[in-house]
Amino acid sequence: MGIHIALNHKTSYRYDRPINLAPQIVRLRPAPHCRTPILSYSLKVTPKDHFINWQQDTFSNYLGRLVFPEKTTEFEVEVDLVADMVVINPFDYFLEPDAEEFPFTYEKDLADDLAPYLAKDKAKKILKKYLKEIDTTPRRTIDFLVDLNRKLSNDISYLIRMEPNVQSCKQTLTMRSGSCRDSAWLLVNILRSFGLAARFVSGYLVQLKQDIKSLDGPSGTAEDFTDLHAWTEVYLPGAGWVGMDPTSGLFAGEGHIPLACSPQPQSAAPITGALDECEVNFSHTMSVTRILEDPRSTRPYPENVWSEIVALGDKVDEELEERDVRLSMGGEPTFVSIDDMEGAQWNTEALGEEKLVLS
Repeated sequence: MGIHIALNHKTSYRYDRPINLAPQIVRLRPAPHCRTPILSYSLKVTPKDHFINWQQDTFSNYLGRLVFPEKTTEFEVEVDLVADMVVINPFDYFLEPDAEEFPFTYEKDLADDLAPYLAKDKAKKILKKYLKEIDTTPRRTIDFLVDLNRKLSNDISYLIRMEPNVQSCKQTLTMRSGSCRDSAWLLVNILRSFGLAARFVSGYLVQLKQDIKSLDGPSGTAEDFTDLHAWTEVYLPGAGWVGMDPTSGLFAGEGHIPLACSPQPQSAAPITGALDECEVNFSHTMSVTRILEDPRSTRPYPENVWSEIVALGDKVDEELEERDVRLSMGGEPTFVSIDDMEGAQWNTEALGEEKLVLS
């Protein structure tokens, strides 16, 4: 049974004077291929005097196109969604026989369809050097991807970077550090260098505190947490698009909620659009709240709930006894006596002298 969480994400822009906003494109709706069940979703926009049209771009991402007829001093987008955090096995698939072993090549028709996700710039010297460090020994495709994802997580230190845009692969490899979007873009280019179709993903990452501490590794976040995140998806015949998170070294599970996927990071930005020149005060807040928790092996009923269950059982027993409701067994007998067909032991009683002997 999953945990239901409510996610709230508010992005606010405050301007120093009334300005004109060009159409704003919002990519903050879970993508069609999102595997985490989304139970409800809403998008609230300020100012209220606006028009919204939902569209899908060439990559099937949901776009909210906002048009503002009047000047405004503020622009705010607030997302509320409820998700069922049912456990998702990121390796629950079967690959096509031709793709089970790395390296492999896509069939021509499939390669043509995946062309935008295979396009790569000329590799810089430092990227070529890093590619030589990667173990390309032929082996199971999933083993190669697991090793690559883990290597990138170990080699590139995570940092919170407030500067806009994505670092080049050269910058990330030179500094051996970057934000989640920098590591994701580096992994996209590495996968494409090995002939694997890959795309950049922008989305929500939800991390919930574990019920019990891990015995053989880190226990994860100490508190329930959510944030905007970026990772990579690779296309595997038979499995489709598979999420890889090089920041953590893990594959995408129920906590990864994709919002926009594209060949280039610029096409996956959460909000884009032009505006008049002005001074802007930007802020954003995010929160996640558990709104439903079913009992599970790591978190059974607490004592007060058990007490309520026992008390209810006692009350039911009292009512049954008060109303003279008696327990009987059905399905008896499995055979009958030819000598005493009307006897109680062959019709209403569970036991009887002859029944015991004959059985």
